[in-house]
Order: sequence, then C-alpha cells, then structure tokens
Amino acid sequence: MLFDRDSPNMAISDWEDWLPRAVADAAPETVALWYLGCNGFAIKGSGGTTLWIDPYLGTGDPPRTVRMIPVPFDPRDVASASALLATHEHTDHVHAASQAPLLEGTGADFIAPDASVDVVNSEGWTETWNLSDSQFHTVSPGSSLSVGEFEIDVVAVNDPDAQAPVGYVISHSSGTIFHGGDSKPAEIFSQHATSYDIDVGILAFGSSGVLPDKATGDPSEKVWYSDENQITQAARDLQIDRLVPTHWDMWKGMTADPKSLHAHTASYEYPRQLEIIEIGDRIDLWRLCGEVWIHTGVSDI
Repeated sequence: MLFDRDSPNMAISDWEDWLPRAVADAAPETVALWYLGCNGFAIKGSGGTTLWIDPYLGTGDPPRTVRMIPVPFDPRDVASASALLATHEHTDHVHAASQAPLLEGTGADFIAPDASVDVVNSEGWTETWNLSDSQFHTVSPGSSLSVGEFEIDVVAVNDPDAQAPVGYVISHSSGTIFHGGDSKPAEIFSQHATSYDIDVGILAFGSSGVLPDKATGDPSEKVWYSDENQITQAARDLQIDRLVPTHWDMWKGMTADPKSLHAHTASYEYPRQLEIIEIGDRIDLWRLCGEVWIHTGVSDI
C-alpha cells in the first residue's frame, strides 16, 4: 500500500523555516549539531557536509502516543543535506512524511539498516515521491562509509524493541560523535570504548509509562528508553566525555527530567560532563588543550 503524500500525517510546523535555514546558512569552524527533538539531529561540518539523523516531524498516534514538543520545521524547507541516517525502523525514526520530502528536495542518500529500508519499500516512497532506488543504502554493524568530511562507522547497539537497530560513530577532525538510537546498555559498549574515543554521546532517556496497547487499546506499561541508572551505565561503558540525553521530551506519559542525571552521573569518571539541550539548541565542538569541548546555545532566529 503506497503512502499518501497528502495525508494528515504530513508534518505541519509553526516555527516557519528558521531552523533549516540556520543549518543551511551556518559556517561552523568545527562541527555543529542542532537538536531536532525526539532523537533527531542535524550535523554540519566545517566543510559544509550536512547529516540528518532520525528527523521526526510527525504528531504521533493520539491518544496512544501524543507529541509534547513543537514540530520544528517543514521537511520541504531543508536545503542542505548530504545524507539522512536512520537508526532503526520505528515510526519516530523512519517516517515517510518527515523524511521523503527532505530526500526529494535535496537528493540526499538514505542510510539505514535493512528493517528501516523495508519500511521505505512497504510505504512506496519511490513511487510517491521523486526518489530513485540509488538513494537508498542498507548498512549493518561493521559497515563503514564516508560522507563528505565525515567517516561513519555503523556499530551494534541494544534496542530490544527494534528489529535491526544500529548506532553511528561519526568521526571528524574536530571530534567523534556517537548516536545510539534508542539503545539501552549493551555488553558491546565496552568494546566500542576501546575502539573509539567518544567526545559526544547521544543516548535516549525517558520514564516508563502506561499507554494504550497498540493492538488492543488496553492500558499497558511501556519501557522504551533507558532510565537514569541505565543511561549512566551506558555512558560509563562507552566512556563518553560529554553525554547528551535525548527523547525525554517527546511522548506524553514517557517524559523525564534530564537534570536528574546530574545526581546519577556525579560520582563516576564517565560521562565527564552532562549536556542538557532542548529542541532547537545548537552544539559546537571545540578542541582546547587536546580535549574536545562543546558550546551549547539556541540557534540564531
């Protein structure tokens, strides 16, 4: 069944185009990241290469999943994209209305594990939008690729709710970024810490909550993301210098307070720093005295 590009699920934003315009107009000296809410990021390097990871602009599926943050932009307003990366196949990570118009408007490649590409095929993105099969690339843990100035390694993670989840280690001369999707702690994380010096680590964080079951509608407890102790353990095992918690802002009944992580992480060597960001914030990496530091602020509006 083909996806209807004119369906009500098309993203609507009251932020106008300032956020994609800020990404397109930026000329970072190192690497800049913009938080898109949920688990989405735009990442732009000093050479102009721009990556989009898990951008989700949908409203959820009320009353089961209710979006608690603004839809920050219309994907048709994105003018700068070298590649779009997806971590796994769930709707808030692979979403036709959020991502197909972005791919259509920029010609960017879509890089994702096989279950995510299966969603693309089942929804008929190439039949509904002006997209070519050559834009879609399947990856798995152990894959490596170059996108402009970025070297990207695809690594194993632990998301028991997903079919084929992956994480991305994104390396640049200015620093190394780890995006773990919705991963909980994993035994392999200590191996990743040996293989990579992770300057900025992005991990999903949230609370458990009672939501209507997708099949029956009956109240059902859901635990989709790491709690305080789990995200701290993951950051420790990965030896993350600066931890950026995400996803805590997204779903009604599943939100959490990231400031509480200060107490949970304080006594451990890792993460060395906790960085709390909100939707629309920009992070810049800076290398000082041999270490990577980050500056956080709201993008120019």
